[in-house]
Amino acid sequence: QVQLAESGGGSVQSGGSLNLSCVASGDIDSRGCMAWFRQAPGKEREGLGGIAYDGSAAYADSVKGRFTISQDHTKNTLYLQMKNLAPEDTAMYYCAADAVLCYYNEYDIPLENTLGAWGQGTLVAVSS
Repeated sequence: QVQLAESGGGSVQSGGSLNLSCVASGDIDSRGCMAWFRQAPGKEREGLGGIAYDGSAAYADSVKGRFTISQDHTKNTLYLQMKNLAPEDTAMYYCAADAVLCYYNEYDIPLENTLGAWGQGTLVAVSS
């Protein structure tokens, strides 16, 4: 599996925007995928969305229309563009991937427990 490293977290005011990046140490296979998750203090980890090798992306309802996931295969990099952030978006954000084969839930979001690689996380704090 690849190694993942997120960057771009920080503090932002409510209504603001932030862009996260995740660099993979190697190539993702055409049947692999990458995804973003987050975990707020005291809460379970939440899947935000994922993107398949062909670029098709799916999002959780909580972020649909505000967050955009994209990737650049030439740079082995996954992106998360976040806009209209709210205090409830405050969390540690994680990048995850499976370089070989991905499985998806009914919403076409990669299944958390099938992803073989995880980053260390980057903190996003949104103040009101």
